[in-house]
Amino acid sequence: MSCLYYRDSHLYIENINLKDIAEEFGTPCYVYSRSAIETNWRAFDEAFKTISHHICYAVKANSNIAILGLLAKLNSGFDIVSLGEMERVIAAGGDPQKIVFSGVGKKQVEIERAIEKKIHCFNVESEPELERIQTIASRLNTTVNIALRINPNIDPHTHSHITTGLNESKFGIDINDVISLAKKISALDSVQLIGIASHIGSQIVHLDPFLKVIDRLLDVYKQLQQIGINLQHINIGGGLGITYHDEHPPGIREYAQALQDKLHQQNIRVIIEPGRAIVGNAGILLSRIEYLKHTQHKNFAIIDAGMNDLLRPALYDAWQTILPVESRQTEKKLYDIAGPVCESADFLGKDRELALNPGDLLAINSSGAYGFSMSSNYNSRCRPPEILIDGDHATLIRRRETIDELFASEKTLDLAHCK
Repeated sequence: MSCLYYRDSHLYIENINLKDIAEEFGTPCYVYSRSAIETNWRAFDEAFKTISHHICYAVKANSNIAILGLLAKLNSGFDIVSLGEMERVIAAGGDPQKIVFSGVGKKQVEIERAIEKKIHCFNVESEPELERIQTIASRLNTTVNIALRINPNIDPHTHSHITTGLNESKFGIDINDVISLAKKISALDSVQLIGIASHIGSQIVHLDPFLKVIDRLLDVYKQLQQIGINLQHINIGGGLGITYHDEHPPGIREYAQALQDKLHQQNIRVIIEPGRAIVGNAGILLSRIEYLKHTQHKNFAIIDAGMNDLLRPALYDAWQTILPVESRQTEKKLYDIAGPVCESADFLGKDRELALNPGDLLAINSSGAYGFSMSSNYNSRCRPPEILIDGDHATLIRRRETIDELFASEKTLDLAHCK
């Protein structure tokens, strides 16, 4: 459910008019609802209450440490895919022993640091990775918890860029190799197999792929039991979709009930890794119209936010609702909402029927996930600030970058000494 609503023809998040946010913090900027984030996390926790479970928020969706801190206070765990994400979680007050480290390319320094911080476990995605973890753990004279991430070859029927559980994907271990690899692990002295995991993709809007994954994980789980390998958890990943346009994903409760129906007879803990479903509809990108450009072929609203601020439309052809902060009763026209970046792919929405004036504010809805976390400095543009709304209060949780910061880490050359 969107965190936006109209009051007296003005758009609000919680009790704050977005026009006031633009005046105080400028545009473009990201704006989040604390209430929506916490409500979504609690909804997952409550929905799985009938079985032993742990919610591990997928940090890649939105990694601002203020948001991570909110979730840490709710006793959330965290799903990470890099050293940087781990350090963010720790800086935010998250418990390292509630961290699951996924990802196909873990560097030696990342593994060493994660072992030092005593994370809950590594999701191992290949046999070479297993060998690296074993070698490092042995050198450090310790035993490390691992889970095997399984590639179940299941099509989640989502965008190809965010499909992660098919045979052609780089993620996970072929399901047919899991039992033999688990037997090898039994002979190793510095790793302990405590779980199996799978994550088949993101923005999944049907239950059937999730249910197929559970069936395959349970089949592996029972095969392992038969050879004397007893696990502590099954990690079912994340991927539950949200409504951006006309999708109809299952609700959190419906999703949880369907999974629990298959899992409740197993005496094992379940790990869930939602990201988008917690923060996606809890945030927006606020932008201002710089120009209205009318041609014989198209009407363009040129705004001050671009693909460097919100990449999803350019990368995935993603559709996100775009709403005027102040609704008008004047004539509507079809507009392409385009940014200032020097790329034809730089658009935030196409063919939107809106009544607009230059200088109007627009809210690009459902931008809380994979918005700021995928932003860049392309065209040497400063990344926008992030603001968290809590009832009547708006807090700056990341300030706007400055021009000087864009090249503060770069170095000019003394051309007289260059050959």
